[in-house]
Amino acid sequence: MAFRHYNQNQLVLFPHTFDDLIPMDHPVRIVNEVLDKINISTLLDAYRKEGNPSYHPLMMLKVMVFAYMENMYSSRKIEKGMRENVLFMWLSNMNIADHNTIARFRSQKLQTAFKDVFTQVVLLLAEEGLITLKQIYTDGTKIEAQAGRYTFVWGKSIKTNKEKMLKQLEELWKYAQSIASDEDKDPEPPEFREINKEKIQKTVESINQKLKGSKIADKKGGAKAKAKLNYIRNNFEKNLDKYQQQEEILAERGSYSKTDTDATFMRMKEDHMKNGQLKPAYNAQISTENQFILNYTLHQTPADINTLASHMENFKDNIGQEKFCEIESLTADAGYGSEENYELLEKLEIEAFVKYNTFDKEQNQNYQSKNKTFSKEHLHYNQEKDFYVCPMGQRMEKNHESCQTTKTGFEQTLSHYKAKNCQGCPLRSMCHQSKENRSIERNHNLERHKELTRKRLKSEEGIEKRKKRCYDVEPVFANLKHNHHFKRFMLKSLKKVEIEFGLHALAHNLRKKVA
Repeated sequence: MAFRHYNQNQLVLFPHTFDDLIPMDHPVRIVNEVLDKINISTLLDAYRKEGNPSYHPLMMLKVMVFAYMENMYSSRKIEKGMRENVLFMWLSNMNIADHNTIARFRSQKLQTAFKDVFTQVVLLLAEEGLITLKQIYTDGTKIEAQAGRYTFVWGKSIKTNKEKMLKQLEELWKYAQSIASDEDKDPEPPEFREINKEKIQKTVESINQKLKGSKIADKKGGAKAKAKLNYIRNNFEKNLDKYQQQEEILAERGSYSKTDTDATFMRMKEDHMKNGQLKPAYNAQISTENQFILNYTLHQTPADINTLASHMENFKDNIGQEKFCEIESLTADAGYGSEENYELLEKLEIEAFVKYNTFDKEQNQNYQSKNKTFSKEHLHYNQEKDFYVCPMGQRMEKNHESCQTTKTGFEQTLSHYKAKNCQGCPLRSMCHQSKENRSIERNHNLERHKELTRKRLKSEEGIEKRKKRCYDVEPVFANLKHNHHFKRFMLKSLKKVEIEFGLHALAHNLRKKVA
């Protein structure tokens, strides 16, 4: 039988090189080529001049990005790859960093520099003509945090516990008043509206004096009252300190996890029970074009509607004012449809193809016929004289305006209209259920934006963009989660998960470039 020559001890005149073993079109060469073009001065600033020489940050960056392209996220597996994998050996030039060095590089050295690295790669993709930075598609998804699912703190629970503390103080104070002698009774009760240390101390001292000075305390449950007083004295101030610390961590959020205080509990779609359980998570927002990720941000709020302003501000800071002004349109789903977001995009001179919450329902003929006559959206409005006309032809004059502020601080102006006389109207039961005359409130600025958006979305361009959104931004999340198993963060804290998501985003862009 004929076999190829095999001798492990055979000497060769010219030793083999890793370069001979790697195909010219292999993705590792793309990583090497692209990252060689970027400026890493911001990354160099993360290193100190003193101490032992460090591994070169460009080498570490290349290894890290390529590892994420290969679905290799563990620092120990990356270290193993640098020892055993030809691709990593070629990329690192036979340098082998231990897993602790790799972990520190990812979580510390990249903290301030990675977004700049990512943006430079995006601009390189634009120079190559793979993207234009003109038509962008924005969407968000929730990714589970590396935190305990049952180590939660809820803002509403803190509020409830404080109210219970106030109630216990008030009940004990009333009991002390009931058994105190006439001369020891307080003429005016203290205000039990807001609890603080000073109020606890004064109230406890006052109750204690009344219980000590009363001769009938033992006959009327005095022992139980004294036990409650001791519990209040020993625990209430400590609990108040604990609640204050928790409220500082919460800030404007409704919840957080004790094992990752930056993570907020959000309702997740992906769940083993398929019932959408609440889990600690982060809200990841991306903007894409041709399935390339142009920008990403991580948020602690579960609602997409409140993320667009900071996401666009971050985008502008990264690519610069000049490039940002080249953006022509933004397409997003109804989760972003709000007056604040429409105003923002109008101010930025970006054409908004963003659905509002009832747009899809309006396309249903049954919805239109059901609401055509009596809904406030279909009442005739005289813009010149500023009044509405009810289905019976009665004028509904504006009686006042009101202002309200959203959670993000955006001010909305509402106009209120009321009919003069609905009594005896044959259509009253179908028109409204109020016992008084019908009244409506309208946000004219929001209605103006909705009308403009309705025309855009129904145009040929709008229909095309609505179709493209489904296969531009959404497949990116599907690819990251299902093909590359990125369903849960490995790192903790907002700053670190931003780096982790950024590595996934950059790896996705380079994989897309190779494809």
